[in-house]
Amino acid sequence: MAQTFIVKGSNVDNPSANTIGNANFVRVHATANTTLTVTDGQDSPVTLGTVYIASGDTVIIEKAPKDKITCTNSKASAVGSPRS
Repeated sequence: MAQTFIVKGSNVDNPSANTIGNANFVRVHATANTTLTVTDGQDSPVTLGTVYIASGDTVIIEKAPKDKITCTNSKASAVGSPRS
């Protein structure tokens, strides 16, 4: 199924504690089986959640601008929904 979204930034390969341009929505494509972790933007980060992504799958994560994403074996980019 085709997805519609607004591109808001460049691709980030294998993000590690990255805000992805302070985005609210991040599109993540797994290049191999991986686990995505979202942490808050504090100095002593707290894990807000994790999600498994199978190789070849793509998800869109909603997060606060300062929340950080870590996801090996992936490509991530800031996106916006058509409603935003």
